[in-house]
Amino acid sequence: MNKLLLVMLVLLPVSLFAQSTKKEIRKGNREYMDEKYNEAELQYREALEKDSQSEKATYNLGNSLYKQEQYEPAITKYESLLNTEIEPANLSAYYYNLGNSYFKAQKLEKSIDAYKQCLRLNPHDADAKHNLFLAQNMLNQQQNQQEQESQKNQEKDNRKEENQDNNQNKQKDQQQQKEQQDNQPRNREGQISKEDAERLLEALEQDEKDVMKKVQEQKARVRKVPVEKEW
Repeated sequence: MNKLLLVMLVLLPVSLFAQSTKKEIRKGNREYMDEKYNEAELQYREALEKDSQSEKATYNLGNSLYKQEQYEPAITKYESLLNTEIEPANLSAYYYNLGNSYFKAQKLEKSIDAYKQCLRLNPHDADAKHNLFLAQNMLNQQQNQQEQESQKNQEKDNRKEENQDNNQNKQKDQQQQKEQQDNQPRNREGQISKEDAERLLEALEQDEKDVMKKVQEQKARVRKVPVEKEW
């Protein structure tokens, strides 16, 4: 059986209640047995208005709140009974219901503590043993899941840091390359390097030689105009 056992809510006999709260609690009990938990809650609250110290009205009010899935208010009612002078059997029931309320409120560690207290008072409570085992298993599952999530987040952070380091190194390399390029000798605007100047000079000298050669050739081919003789 892998689900939480339902709370064994025991409504104590009304004959034990103070006469001033008897009527309200009896009405609350009838409403509770008819599963009209909201109406039962109202009757128990009326009883507590007459006798705020009524242990039984407080306990039954906690039960009606639990049935309405109001677990936090139910916890408050059960906890208020723990420091009162009550019979061990009743105290065991209070701790059991408190454990179930904590369980429903997803407060597993407190739920486990309450079940243990119940078993200290009543070691033969099979339902408390079952619920204790269930709560411990669920807590272990949650802790394992949290550890796995934490590990995944850590790995994610490590990958993020590694990517950031790689990007920083890449940017650093790019910056160094840029600085190296900037440090290379560069000609001012309008100037040429020494090597380019020498090559250009050589080309100009060669062009000049070619021109002079062509001029000489042209001179050789030019004929003198004959001088007209006087007869």
